[in-house]
Amino acid sequence: MNKKLSVGLYGFWGHQIHKALYDNPEAEMTAVCGADDYWKNEFREHCKNEITYYDTLEEMLQDDRLDLISLCSHNRGDQEEDAIKCLKAGKHVYAEKPASYTEAGVDRLVATAKENGVEFHEMAGSVCVEPYWTARKIVRSGKIGEVVQVYVQKSYPLNMAYRPQDEETDGGLVRQVGIHAMRFIEHITGLEVKEVQVRQTHLGNVDPEKGLYTASSWMMTLNNGGVASACVNYLRPAGFPVYGNESVRIFGTEGMLEITDGGTKTHLYTNANGDEGAIDVTDSGCVDFLTLLIGHLLYGDPMPMSLEEELHPLRVVIRAFDNAECTTE
Repeated sequence: MNKKLSVGLYGFWGHQIHKALYDNPEAEMTAVCGADDYWKNEFREHCKNEITYYDTLEEMLQDDRLDLISLCSHNRGDQEEDAIKCLKAGKHVYAEKPASYTEAGVDRLVATAKENGVEFHEMAGSVCVEPYWTARKIVRSGKIGEVVQVYVQKSYPLNMAYRPQDEETDGGLVRQVGIHAMRFIEHITGLEVKEVQVRQTHLGNVDPEKGLYTASSWMMTLNNGGVASACVNYLRPAGFPVYGNESVRIFGTEGMLEITDGGTKTHLYTNANGDEGAIDVTDSGCVDFLTLLIGHLLYGDPMPMSLEEELHPLRVVIRAFDNAECTTE
């Protein structure tokens, strides 16, 4: 039996994977860097194995036990360099989004991983949860025909006391929130966004001079000639039942499906069968992205998409950010 995958955690500014490692039969948290007393107490409560704590990433990378580093760097603008250090040290990398702020940086990450015989992956599991996984299967089966138009929405709370008021710390509206919307489009349909235009606004921000954009509208062309649009904002109201208010509507030549209200409601209509009701996620075989990655690294199990497909939404949001227009400037 193969040994467990040994994982090091660096930083906690993002979706760090610690909870997925509690009692995980195939992976364990071996080392941590950047944890305060709160995190150390939690790990003592939930982890049976001993954890080594380091003061710097460089010190942690000297730990020969580690196979994979999960990166949630405190400043997302530093994360590309952090990932390069890990890859050059011979560690696989699993990085919070956005993993880089430039396309040249994305190319650099992929090339460095290859040069050092390790793998780089972004935390790209937006559709590896239901009902998005079953929607992916339905669309790719051809049940709703050729995809002609897609509409997506991703909305987070503004939360001014918590939300970084700059575009550097966590990537900002287009890159940090918009990447989910781009994954919904590309990773469900299998189509690429070839052209993207974005208009965004500071309106509603109590301190617009600090630079945080609050809302954006996207227009896109897909590589099959279809079109897509996106609504991406920090305007999820306090009374909404889930943290992220997201929607997906996919219109094809033979039907359409929709996922609304943060993934809590679904519907499928086809020309062949009319109103088919809610999307049936029973026995879908959906597996979360981290579990898939662990199986891939330990046993060579296939990933649900190529690395190029995985990272293309990141390329789209980088292009969108670089060319976005602002309505309030």
